[in-house]
Amino acid sequence: MEIFNNSKTYDFMSKKVPFLAISGILIIASIFLLLTRGLNYGIDFVGGTIVQVKYEQTAPVDKIREVLEGTRYSSSTVTEFGGPSEVTIRFTGSSSDVTNDISDDMNKILVPTGNFEIRKIDMVGAKVGAELREKGIMALSMALLSMLIYIAIRFEWRFAVASIIGLIHDVIITLGLISLFKVDVNLDMIAAILTVVGYTINDTIIVNDRIRETLQTTKEKNFDLLINDSVSRTLSRTILTSLTTLFVVTTMLIFGGEIIYAFSFALFVGIIIGTYSSIFVVSPFIKFLGFNTDNYRSKEAQKDANKKEKEKLRAMYEQGRV
Repeated sequence: MEIFNNSKTYDFMSKKVPFLAISGILIIASIFLLLTRGLNYGIDFVGGTIVQVKYEQTAPVDKIREVLEGTRYSSSTVTEFGGPSEVTIRFTGSSSDVTNDISDDMNKILVPTGNFEIRKIDMVGAKVGAELREKGIMALSMALLSMLIYIAIRFEWRFAVASIIGLIHDVIITLGLISLFKVDVNLDMIAAILTVVGYTINDTIIVNDRIRETLQTTKEKNFDLLINDSVSRTLSRTILTSLTTLFVVTTMLIFGGEIIYAFSFALFVGIIIGTYSSIFVVSPFIKFLGFNTDNYRSKEAQKDANKKEKEKLRAMYEQGRV
C-alpha cells in the first residue's frame, strides 16, 4: 500500500527554511513555557499522597474543598478524575508524616459530601520522589547518548549529530506541550518519552540509511537532490507506520481513562512531532553540518579498498603464500 507515488521525488529541501523556522518558533515557545510555567510533576517525582474518591452522584468538588478547610488536608488540590462522579485529592505528606490512617480520616471528613467510596490511596515519600526524578533524567540522557554513539558508528558523525538534534527537538516540543496542557509528569510519562525517542530514531535511521544507499548507488553530487530522493522513497512507509501507531494511541487517549492519559498524551504528541522532524528537520541539518558527497564517497571507496586488501592478505596467509 502506498500513500505517495514512489516514482515521484518531492522537493523537501527547497522548503527547509520555513519548516526549520516553524521548528525554531515551537522550540522557543516550549522553552518559554518550561521556564515560566514549568512541568506539573506527579507524586512519583515530588512525593505526596493522592486519594481517589468515587461518588454515587456527581462529585461536589466545592463542598469537598470546603470540608477539607481547617483540617491537616486544607492545602489539598481537588480535581475531577475521568468523570464527574470521581475526584482525586492530592496533598503533600505520606505515611511517614501522617500519624492517623488517611483512609479513616477521609471517611470521617468527607461524610457531609454524600455517598462515596475511597478507591485508592497512593503515597510516595519526598526522598523516593527525588530519586525517581533523578533516575528518570538519567535514563533519558543515557538513551540519547547511546543513540549518538550507535549512529556515529553505523553512519557518519554528521548523521549522528543531526539525529540527536532531531531527538532534542522532539523532546523539547513534547515537554512544551505537556507543560501547556498541564499533564502530570510521572514515571509513565518518562516511559512514553523513551518510547518516543526509540520510535523517532527508528524513522530517522531509515531515512539516513536510504541516503547512504543513494550515495553508494548513484553518482549524483547535488546533496539536496539526494535527500529529496531518499526521503521521497521512504515517505509512504514513514506515514503509514505513524498513522497505524497513532490509531492505537488515539484510542488509548480517548478511551483509556485518566490512569494512562499522561502516557497516551506524550506518545500522541511525540509520534506526530517525531515523524515531522525525521522528514523536515534531520536531513537539512546533515547538510548544514558540512556534509560533502565527494569526501564521503572517497572515504567509502578507501574503506572498500582496505577491506579488499585485508581479504586478499588473509587469503594469501591461509594458502601459505605469506
